[in-house]
Order: sequence, then structure tokens, then C-alpha cells
Amino acid sequence: MASSTSGRAYISLGANLGDRAGNLLLGIRGMMDAGLSVVRLSSIYESEPVETFAQPYFLNMVAELGGGGLTNPEQLMARLLRVEYALGRRREATKGPRVIDLDLLLFADHTSATELLTLPHPRMHLRRFVLQPLAELAPTLVHPTLHQTIATLLENVDDQSQVKHWVPNAETGRRGEGVKWGR
Repeated sequence: MASSTSGRAYISLGANLGDRAGNLLLGIRGMMDAGLSVVRLSSIYESEPVETFAQPYFLNMVAELGGGGLTNPEQLMARLLRVEYALGRRREATKGPRVIDLDLLLFADHTSATELLTLPHPRMHLRRFVLQPLAELAPTLVHPTLHQTIATLLENVDDQSQVKHWVPNAETGRRGEGVKWGR
């Protein structure tokens, strides 16, 4: 049975500068400090940048939010932007490297297209690095405008970029350092 996003919001987290894993953790902590209830987290994935210019690989994950902190999508987006800013995110280069990126993917079954916010996220169905962790959490969730499950969107996505579970590196003790993509 397909499910809707009723009472839930889904946030994509990404980082490719500095301590990437630490920045994801700080993003989660920032959301919690902002009064948001983090219900579940996907695994962490490492993904190659999909932009046309060189930049470091990303760590990505998805957080499912629920509870009383979800008042409306615009307020949630404002909280996410404050968390990004507090963690050092500055929007100086479009699609450039970032310390943290918090994208509101879905907010219940809401749809909107305002200057501040487009829901569902307008490119989520085109991005493997978003769909893979989202499908881990909610494969039967139905996209509110495309009317397909997240699992179906992932199965049919044209994006062929590399997205892999982030794994520890025994030599450094840090996850993801030196991962070989050909293995």
C-alpha cells in the first residue's frame, strides 16, 4: 500500500567541505535545537558531484521530521536556512561546494510555488543522491505531484552518478576517506 507524507517532512542533508560527517551531525543537531523532531535518519551516502565543475565528493543523507515543530513549510524552511547560516553556509556560488545544505524535499502533502519555497523540491526526482536515501526511509511514499512512489522514481531516474553507502576506512579510522569508486 502506498503511503503519503501526512504529518511528516523530509529534509536532504549534504556536505562536501571540511569535516563532512561532522557537518551532517551538526545539521541534525541544529534542526533539533530549532525545535524540530528528527524521527528517523537514512544511512550516509557518498556521492560524486553532479555539477560540471570540479569540487569535492559529498556526503548525503535524509532526515524524516515529525511532531509539533512542523507548523508550516515556510516556517520550517526559515528554520533550515538559519541552521545553515549558523553552521557557516554562505550562498556565494550557485551549486558550489558547501559546508552544509539542508533542502526541504517534502512537507506532508503540501505543494507550493512561491519565491521562498517550491514543494515538492523541484529537482528531487532527478537526483539519485536524494532518491537513494529517501527510498531507504520511505520507499512507498508517493510524490504529491508525480503520483509515483519514491522507489519507482529511484528505479527510473536518469541520473547515473555514483552514490554509495559511506564506509569506514581502516587506515585513518575516518569514514569515506580514500574510498575507491571502482571497487
